[in-house]
Amino acid sequence: MNSKEKLQTSLEVARMYYEAKMGQAQIAKKLNISRPTVSRLLQYAHEKGIVQVRIIDPFFSITALEEQLQEKYSLKEVHVVYADEQNVLEQLGKCTAKYLSEIVQNGDLIGVSWGKTLNEVAQYLEPQKTQNVKIIELKGSTTYTSTPIYGEKVLKKFGDVFHTNPYRLPLPVVFENKQTHDIVLEDKYIGRLIKLGKQANIAIFTVGTVKDDALLFKTGYFNKQEINEIQSHAVGDICSRFFDLEGKIALESLNDRTVGIDLNELKNKDHSILVAGGSRKYQAIRSALRGGYANCLITDINTAKRLNDPQ
Repeated sequence: MNSKEKLQTSLEVARMYYEAKMGQAQIAKKLNISRPTVSRLLQYAHEKGIVQVRIIDPFFSITALEEQLQEKYSLKEVHVVYADEQNVLEQLGKCTAKYLSEIVQNGDLIGVSWGKTLNEVAQYLEPQKTQNVKIIELKGSTTYTSTPIYGEKVLKKFGDVFHTNPYRLPLPVVFENKQTHDIVLEDKYIGRLIKLGKQANIAIFTVGTVKDDALLFKTGYFNKQEINEIQSHAVGDICSRFFDLEGKIALESLNDRTVGIDLNELKNKDHSILVAGGSRKYQAIRSALRGGYANCLITDINTAKRLNDPQ
């Protein structure tokens, strides 16, 4: 049976099973095939999208969940997407790209972070009709390893769809010591870029974890001792600034070496958009919300339910 014949037969089997309500044994007898073959064809119909299952839970409302999270964490907006662990980034990217197309207006200044989640958002952005929009990188993006952080890709895509040349922050996100950090930030050009980040009326960012495989730990900024210290005191980061369970800055000495927007500045945005999901990021998301750094949350259904559970 070639692929076309298999597709046609699986369609016929699906119609008999789901529309005619015939049993698998009946279908097998009618088509002169084995019952296991009927079962495999039904599975094939699911895989090819011929059959799609939609579950309606009369006891659950995604709108109610969004409203409950808004109230619990004092948020202006919450957007929850249906996703599992395998496609969470894709669904978050699609939702966030659509949301941005709805809220961005002429003359807006958008601050963006980098990482896998922001790269996914960027991939789903479509060209916009808005004019005079500016894009500014919210944190340094020069690293010491070849690990991809998607900084340039994110900026380029945002710049392309909003028809502008983005402002890149051409520095490491963390310096080895505070003295170097302070000297570099005295530069007028760098100071102007940092100021643009503060002035942005829209900020879009995600949270990182402090797990061993965290993207930030692969960039060469930290030695093993520093990573151990971070893992002992922090649960996550926003724009490479680490925070504890309550959302407060975890390591002041490290924070003083970090290049980018101060987390408290995120509280002053018209749209401070936290895009994050998946079980591995749950604790970091929860603590970031406790810190009050976002006024808009875009996350997946399972994370949203956990965030809404009594703590």
